[in-house]
Amino acid sequence: MSKLKILFYLLIVSFSDSYSQQKFSNNTSKTDISVLFIGNSLTYTNNLPELIKKNAKLHGIEIDFKMIAFPNYAIIDHWKDGEVQKLIASKKYDFVIIQQGPSSQNNGRYMLIDYGKKYDSICKLNNTKLCFFMVWPSLNYYHTFDGVIKNHKDAASINNSILLPVGEVWKDYFDRTDDFKYYGSDGFHPTLEGSKIAAKVIVDYLLLD
Repeated sequence: MSKLKILFYLLIVSFSDSYSQQKFSNNTSKTDISVLFIGNSLTYTNNLPELIKKNAKLHGIEIDFKMIAFPNYAIIDHWKDGEVQKLIASKKYDFVIIQQGPSSQNNGRYMLIDYGKKYDSICKLNNTKLCFFMVWPSLNYYHTFDGVIKNHKDAASINNSILLPVGEVWKDYFDRTDDFKYYGSDGFHPTLEGSKIAAKVIVDYLLLD
């Protein structure tokens, strides 16, 4: 992501097709999209799927969604529960967005990559696209942010899936402004503004060209 494009993001918050890593070509004539969100409190805080739905509507795209998100859940926990496999197998969803914690350490990286393969396999069988929602570390572990970004990039690349680089956009803003307003009072969960930025990034990388 070039400095000029990062500045474009930060000054007018208009997220364009700028990601330097290989990006899926999500060209679609569909104006009605169905999305399955699988995650934890970083997804359900401020009802991120609803914010995404509202943002997409501004672009003439209607989103129908289902959210499966529980506190402190990782993608391995959802997989072990077994409900997400049934939902994906229903063939109702155009996209499946998976989200877990920051995953900067080796065990988190393992889950993103290896369980990402499991999700990707079942998505391919059911004609849907897997997406990795890149999150962020807590402020107390800000020094691990580069690891968060790398592990999400690697997981998406290895699994030939769509990367939704929310965490990277957050970090670009923080490093440029030293303003951490996207973090809530607990230093981890997003403020409403942080969730709105996440929604804009996801709509751009998922649905817009």
